[in-house]
Parts: sequence; structure tokens; C-alpha cells
Amino acid sequence: MAVRIRLKRVGRRHRPFYRVAAVDGRRSRDSKVIEELGFYDPCNKDPVQQVSLKRDRIDYWLSVGAQATDTVRSLLKRQEVGSPSDS
Repeated sequence: MAVRIRLKRVGRRHRPFYRVAAVDGRRSRDSKVIEELGFYDPCNKDPVQQVSLKRDRIDYWLSVGAQATDTVRSLLKRQEVGSPSDS
């Protein structure tokens, strides 16, 4: 099973809100997840409250071979989490 760390959209129309989740790579964007790893709120103006991540769990998933999507990789780089460049 190829695990991907990706965003899952849960916000309403015109008000996006995303959960960062570990998901089977063959599933669709908003399908069942293996584990929730945090959230991303692009509409929040405060950069501290915009992203919240479970750093230890993200490091674990990256260490066992999970691949982060491009968007999640940029979030991880901005938050200085794990080693997202190890693809």
C-alpha cells in the first residue's frame, strides 16, 4: 500500500479548510484516512494559527516511506518539519 500525506478538504464553499492526513494513495481526495496529522486553514490571517501539525507522527510516516504531495511538502518545509525533500 502506497501511503501519501495529502490534504483533505472539509471546509464549506468559498471557505476552504483542510486536514493533513495519511491516506492510501489509491483513494480519492476526501475518502477515508489512515490517520489525521494536522490541519491547514488558508483563510486565517494569523500565520501561527494557519497551520497545526503533529510533528512526531509526520516524521514517523515519512520514515516508513510515505510520500508527501507537493502542497503538503511546501507546508512541511515552511513549518520546518521532517525531511520532506527525501523523495
